Parts: sequence; C-alpha cells; structure tokens
Amino acid sequence: MLGTLKKIFGDGNTRQLKRLDKMADDIDALESKYEQLSDEELRNKTEEFKQRYQDGEKLEDLLVEAFAVVREGSKRVLNMRPFKVQLYGAIALHEGNIAEMKTGEGKTLASTMPAYLNAITGKGVHIVTVNDYLATRDAREMGELFQFLGLTVGLNLNNMSKDEKREAYSADITYGTNNEFGFDYLRDNMVLYKEQMVQRPLHFAIIDEVDSILIDEARTPLIISGTASKSADLYQTANSFVRLLNEDDDFTYDVKTKNVMLTEEGINKAESFFKVDNLFDLANVTLIHHINQALKAHTSMHRDTDYVVDDGEVVIVDQFTGRLMKGRRYSDGLHQAIEAKEGLQIQNESMTLASITFQNLFRMYEKLSGMTGTAKTEEEEFLNIYNMRVIVIPTNREIIRDDKADLVYKTMDGKFRAVVEDIKERHEKGQPVLVGTVAVETSEIISKYLNKAGVPHNVLNAKNHFREAEIIEKAGEQGAVTIATNMAGRGTDIKLGKGVKEAGGLAVIGTERHESRRIDNQLRGRSGRQGDPGMSQFYLATDDELMRRFASDNMRNMMERLGMDDSQPIESKMISRAVESAQKRVEGNNFDARKTILSYDDVLRQQREVIYKQRYEVLTSENLRSIIEQMIERAVQRTVEVHTSDEEDENWELEMIVDYVKANLLQEGDITLDHIKGLDPVEMQEKILEKVKMRYDEKEEELTEEQMREFEKVILLRTVDQKWMDHIDQMDQLRQGIHLRAYGQNDPLREYQFEGFRMFEEMVSAIDEEVARYVMKAEIRSNLQREEVAQGAKAVSNSDSEESKEKKKKQPYVKKDTVGRNDPCPCGSGKKYKNCHGK
Repeated sequence: MLGTLKKIFGDGNTRQLKRLDKMADDIDALESKYEQLSDEELRNKTEEFKQRYQDGEKLEDLLVEAFAVVREGSKRVLNMRPFKVQLYGAIALHEGNIAEMKTGEGKTLASTMPAYLNAITGKGVHIVTVNDYLATRDAREMGELFQFLGLTVGLNLNNMSKDEKREAYSADITYGTNNEFGFDYLRDNMVLYKEQMVQRPLHFAIIDEVDSILIDEARTPLIISGTASKSADLYQTANSFVRLLNEDDDFTYDVKTKNVMLTEEGINKAESFFKVDNLFDLANVTLIHHINQALKAHTSMHRDTDYVVDDGEVVIVDQFTGRLMKGRRYSDGLHQAIEAKEGLQIQNESMTLASITFQNLFRMYEKLSGMTGTAKTEEEEFLNIYNMRVIVIPTNREIIRDDKADLVYKTMDGKFRAVVEDIKERHEKGQPVLVGTVAVETSEIISKYLNKAGVPHNVLNAKNHFREAEIIEKAGEQGAVTIATNMAGRGTDIKLGKGVKEAGGLAVIGTERHESRRIDNQLRGRSGRQGDPGMSQFYLATDDELMRRFASDNMRNMMERLGMDDSQPIESKMISRAVESAQKRVEGNNFDARKTILSYDDVLRQQREVIYKQRYEVLTSENLRSIIEQMIERAVQRTVEVHTSDEEDENWELEMIVDYVKANLLQEGDITLDHIKGLDPVEMQEKILEKVKMRYDEKEEELTEEQMREFEKVILLRTVDQKWMDHIDQMDQLRQGIHLRAYGQNDPLREYQFEGFRMFEEMVSAIDEEVARYVMKAEIRSNLQREEVAQGAKAVSNSDSEESKEKKKKQPYVKKDTVGRNDPCPCGSGKKYKNCHGK
C-alpha cells in the first residue's frame, strides 16, 4: 500500500531533493559571475547583504547569492569547492532541518553557508560540536573562510575566563561544545550583575553529530552544584537559643499559616544571646533564617507525625499516605533544623543550584538545525520533540561498500575467535581493519585475543580518548588494526593510506549489534567514504545482550539440532532482519522513555523560564520599588484573607494580623487593633499598605537614591536565588519518589505536575514574604554587596555512559570575590567598581 502511495505522490524526501536541486542550480548559475569579483568586492558582499537585511529583505531572498559568495570564498581560501549535494545539505540546515550526510561527504564545509547567511542578522550563530578538539579544529579551519568574508569567529572553551567567553559570544559565529553552551546559559542566570553575563539571546544553532547530542545525550542533565552556605554550628546554636524561648512572650505561632514570628521580647533576647546590635541588620540575614527554621522545627514539626527518626536519620512521613519517604529532605534548612532539634548529625549537603537537559536547552533557540551521518531512523523523535525534519542527502559518489549479512555463532568465545581470524587474514594482506565494540570491556577482550595472535593494534576507548584524533588519523593506513567503542572517532574521517584501495579499502567489523540501528549505521559509515571501496560485517553470538533479549533460545536450539559446532556460523538475511526488528522495538521503548522524561522536565522548564525572566528584570531594572510593593501587597493580602476567612466577623483573628505586621513590616504601634477594627478585609489591606508606603518613603529619605536601589536588588537577588535553589532540590526529591504514586492508581506525571505547581506557588509566596520582611525591617548599611548563595559551584554533566563520564570531567566554576558597586575597584585605579571594571 505504502509503495503504491509513493508511486502516486512521490516519496517526501525525493520531493524535497527536487526542490533543493532547483535552488542549487540557481546558486551554480552565479558561479561565473562571482569568479570575476576581486577579493575585496567579494568581501563587500557581506556588508551589502547586511544592509539589504536591515532594509527588510528576508534571509530566504538572500540565500542564493549568499551561498554563491561562500562557495567562491571557499575555493579561494580553503581550496575546496562545495559539491552540489553539499548545497542541498546547506539549504536543509538553513531551513531548520537535519541534513543526513554520510561520513566523508563534507558536513563541516556545508555548514559554513547557513552559518554565514544567518550571521548576517547580527544575532549570532552557534556551531555546536561534541568535543573541544572538533570545535577548535573547525573554528580554526572554517574561521579562515569567515574572516576572509568579513565576519568574526569565536571559540568557546571550558577553561576560558568570563571576558574571553563574552568576546567569543559577541562574534558573528561561535564554535563550542554542547556542554559549554549549556553551562554558560546556567551560569548567566546566576550572575549578580548584568555585565557579568556572557551569552546573547539564543538565536540559531547548527548541531554537528545532532543525533548524539539531541538523542543519545538527551537525558543528560547539565548540573551546576555547590555546597549550600549552611553552617552546622549555627543550626546547633540556633536550636539551643530557641529552647530558651516561651510561646506568646518570645514568639507567636500562627497555626493556620504555620508561621512563627519573634515578638519584641524575643528579638531582644536574640540580640543579647547572639551578641548583635540589631537582629535586622542585613549582615544577620542568615542568622534570622536559622532562628526561624529552628522555631519552626520546634513548634510546627512533630516527631512521629510529620517525621520519624530512623537509624539516626530524620525521615519524612507522607501526610497523605502515612508512608515513610526515604531519601526525601525538607528544603530551606528545615531538615537540618530538625536534625539539630533531635540531636542528630547535621548533614551539610551538596545542592543543585541550576540544571537543564539538552532537550530543553536547544529548544530555546529561535531556530535549530543539525547534521549527522545517521538520523533517519529517529525522524519521528526529531519531528515530535524538536520540530525538525530529516532530509537524506545523496552521496556525491555512489557508495560501493560491501555490507555483508550478519554471522551468528553459538557462543561468545566462538564469535571472538572468528573475529580475530578474520582480522589476522586482512591484516596480513595489508587491509586496514576498524573493529567496533559496544563496550570498553569488549574492546579489551578483543585486544587480549589479538595479542595472543600476535596482531599489532591500537585500542581507542574512554581510557585513552586523548589520543583519539591521532589513532583515527592512522586507522586507514595499510595493515592498521584499530579497536574502538562505537562512539569513538565521531566527526573525524578515516582517510585511506597508500595501496589500501587495492587491498579492498577499510574493513569494518562489528563485534555485536547495538540496540540502536543508528549506531550500527555509524560504524558501517566509517568505511566506503567518497566512493572508496570497503566492507562491513557484524559478528553475533546467541548470548549477546540484544540476542538474549529477543529469541536467542530458539536460534541456539536450532543450531544444536543441526549439530553445528562453535566454529560454524549461521549467515542469513532473515537473521539480520530479525535483529533489526528487535532494534526497532528497543528504539521505540527508548523514545517513549525520553518522551516521558521530557514531560517531567517540562514542568521545571516552565518554572525555570519564569524565574530566569524575573531575575533578568531585576538585574536590568533601574528601580524595583514597584515590584517590591506588589510583593508586599500579595503578602499582606494572603495574611488578611487567611485570618478573615470566617463568615462571622467576630471570629476574625485580628490579633494575628497585627502580630504579623509588627513582626514583618512595621514598627511597634504603627498598626494596632484599633486601626483595623470595624474594617472589611480590603479596607484592612489598604490601611496596612498605606502605613507601609509611608515607612518605605522614610527609608528612601534615610539613604541616597543609589543606595536604596542597590539595597532592593541585594534583597531580591539573594532571596530569589536561595528559594529557587531550594526549590530545585525539592523538585528533584519529589521526582525521585513520584513513581510510587502509581501504586495508588494515580498517574505519576499528573501528580508531579500538580505537586510541582503547588510547590512553585509556595516558593513564590515565600519569596514575597521574605523580600517584604527584609526590605521593611532590615537596617541598611552603606557598603551593600550582592552575594552568591552557595560556595564552590561546579559544572557537572551527569551522563550514564562510561565514555561520557571519562570525556566530561567536572569543570570547576570558580567563585570570584564579590565587589560592591560603590567599592573601590580592585584594579587600583582609584575609581568606583561600577565606573571601572564593573561596567
């Protein structure tokens, strides 16, 4: 049926290629004209295109001319003329699709054309590679072409300073790795001054080896973690202090909101106990937080009701099911406060400060495209999640590689002995061999077999990846034998040495099938580049992992019935098809798993976008008073509504409202019972907010305009960062235990969305409360400084694969000492920091 439809309507990919061919012809038609231009005239075309874009022309209108300019520049600078099929790939990339181009077909050169065209907008283009070696190589080699055409090129590496990174990002085209682009995005949303940000808004990305980054590493979260600035000693001291207090005299407890507030008497006792002049001085923010959490631990958290102590640990009790929630911890320091209350060891834990998955990072770009040798098998996922089509680009020369049917052996040992025999024969006749293994262990087993057989070889795996480029470069030499894990050597071509074509080209031998057809195709694709001869052969055993999972018992029984020994393989296209069908099932399962994970991640993504947007507004706003007044308004409204919810006004808890205002917003006597008696809830709010505004005005008069504005930013940034950091931690703990809800016939994803939303609302309320309290009650010092909320922040890529772990070592993000905007600049110029290096 499908074949008939294709005959009538044509295959989608074929139709696309016809369209691309017509555009490529238009680019070809300009070649003779552009050959006549001098270097300077060709370079001037860039400014002409920029002007035409500014005047309203679309990039699509400029595409044919721009690509023709790049091709002419490439001939002059790189001595390379893009083939017609490379033009197809370049157009597919510009249109936000994936160009599937086989190994050796020149993806890197094809990417220069869409990168040039999109750089004309002035918004920046990111070219994303899988490792620093490829980023550096491409930036250097292709950079010559871009610079010849008048564009700037940046290289973003993980050991660069912020200034170097900022310069790299301000370039028209920036090369770098997926990890580094992601970590820079997260770090930019943790800075204390707008001037410390390095990235511009995310505009257009071309991802090399797109299947590796957007599918294989899609579930890999990039995490910036650090040690929260929570001192165990301070929890102990705060706990000792709170034990001395009496309810009503020293603090009030609001059962409905679970808020605990120190009275004037309690504040005096705290100042005396901790030997501070003013508890509400900005320097004592951490101290107040610890006292409040200790109070909460003693008044609102009850042992054997809210939590139990089990084997020296505080374990939360689920208030709905009564089950113990092992591994979960209360956020915002409350867990540590309970540990202090119970006399347990206080855990000072590492916390996640920020995190993002590659799926969510790259979906933030205005336009996204990618290139790889293998993507068609995952087209559904690319279309559903990233809205990118896969366009299969034909090869410049016909592929003449001989892809042989799989050979299946009865045991693993029989398979390995056959592999080594095959390698030995080919090595002796001078044919280079690339042996692909699924795991590092397998590569080492093959290496031992080869050592016994006396065959010299190189092993490329996670343990010696630093020699990757060097080993791959020599893998096509006569008689070379290279054992590599399947992912090794991506992005680098294996060029054939002298006399190798005559020996049959590169032989690729797979020691087992990967669960993804795409990875197998990548391995095959190492051979037969640019019309070269070559062959590929997979050796399987009935006890391979994929075979064990799918019908291997039947096959082994059949081999035994036929009396086949360990040296006789079955060679059959039917077996290859059965294996492929098994791979399709595994791919489907993996796609479903990634889709589910993305659904969970989307909950945090929406919250992250809200917080990061508001944080950016804080950094860039000149005056935050209106934002803070809205926060105070919401805090007052919530308090009044909670305590006037009863229909009978004689049951309203007006004393609690007065206590709240006195403890959090105003001075003793500013609002009394007489002020709010007889008023309806809205009038009460108006009365309180009127007094708050007067107090705010007084604060503004006490300070300069500049000090007041900086004070507001200090409070807001510190509060938002602390609460958001705790919220991420809480969401992570919720996520780990949410699957248990399925036992109660509840959909875990819906439960996570519901709980996550509720927790986010609670966090926003907590931010309102804390900002309101500190802005209204804190004493302002003149030397205000914005401070990071956690120390020792580290960028960590949490990948499951051993190879990725080996490749992506932890990259420390060193905390700089914070300098106040009005402090003298550390450079010694004598100027204020804001007028010197703080610009």
